[in-house]
Amino acid sequence: MNASSQTIPSDAVPGDISAYTRQGFGTPLPLKAPFGLLIVDFVNGFADPAVLGGGNIAPAIAQTRHLLAHARQAGWPVAHSRIVFSDDDADSNIFCLKVPAMLALKEDSHNSAIVPELAPAPGEYVVRKSTPSAFFGTMLAPWLAQRGVQTLLVAGCVTSGCVRASVVDAMQSGFRPLVVSDCCGDRAIGPHDANLFDMAQKYAAVMPMDEALTQTRALGNAPVPGAMR
Repeated sequence: MNASSQTIPSDAVPGDISAYTRQGFGTPLPLKAPFGLLIVDFVNGFADPAVLGGGNIAPAIAQTRHLLAHARQAGWPVAHSRIVFSDDDADSNIFCLKVPAMLALKEDSHNSAIVPELAPAPGEYVVRKSTPSAFFGTMLAPWLAQRGVQTLLVAGCVTSGCVRASVVDAMQSGFRPLVVSDCCGDRAIGPHDANLFDMAQKYAAVMPMDEALTQTRALGNAPVPGAMR
């Protein structure tokens, strides 16, 4: 039952995709409690189509409000990520060579602040990063492990960039990623759909929020003895 049920439009992945099934990709990923939630880069700059946003990011933020409320009520560990560069650009990197606009995301800038409707609550971990993955060069993996997380629900933007990078690193760090498809957004629907398809084939369970919450409720969320809360 714990399977990816994401339906990808046929034109999102052009060509013959039968090889995925024939070669054994897309095997259902069993979910396992306890659960945690990672919200990737839902900051003001990515919410604004005039800055770094667009596409279906705004509706994904609206849907994530309900996911975050559930996570808090259930007592899940919650982490948020945001891209932050130093005021003097001393930590500028190759990411910035590809997307110079990223350098506008400073610690105190409006565009790098998490959107008000998803503002972190006390005790929720805020990951500051300068590369796509919320795991690379950060303390996110040990923070989740210390709290006993087995399955990590992932929301955020953009699906084809920082969400995907974080999902791959979550899997490589020993967590079971569950990508909440309608809580993820991208500047264009094509990359969004194609990356949901690819993550479902190789790295993660992918499903909409209602199904994700149904499955997590069925499995419960018994805390791990000795885990930090």
